[in-house]
Amino acid sequence: MNVSQGGGTMSITATELKKNMGKYLLMAEKEDVYITKNGKMIAKLTSPFQNKMEIAESLFGILPKDMTLEEAERERREKI
Repeated sequence: MNVSQGGGTMSITATELKKNMGKYLLMAEKEDVYITKNGKMIAKLTSPFQNKMEIAESLFGILPKDMTLEEAERERREKI
């Protein structure tokens, strides 16, 4: 098995992916899984929702405490 992990990413060989597809599909829900073949990066498994979650988390706390979500949406629409 050739698996390396560091900095929130995981790198596995194509052979390892074939042997344990289900395991890595589950892992891809939480972190990117990079697939290598002959030592070269060939693909990346990633969650389609991961970027949305990262964006949402980065916006946490930006909305003023005295403003409701509806007020923020209305204000955004008025600016468009």
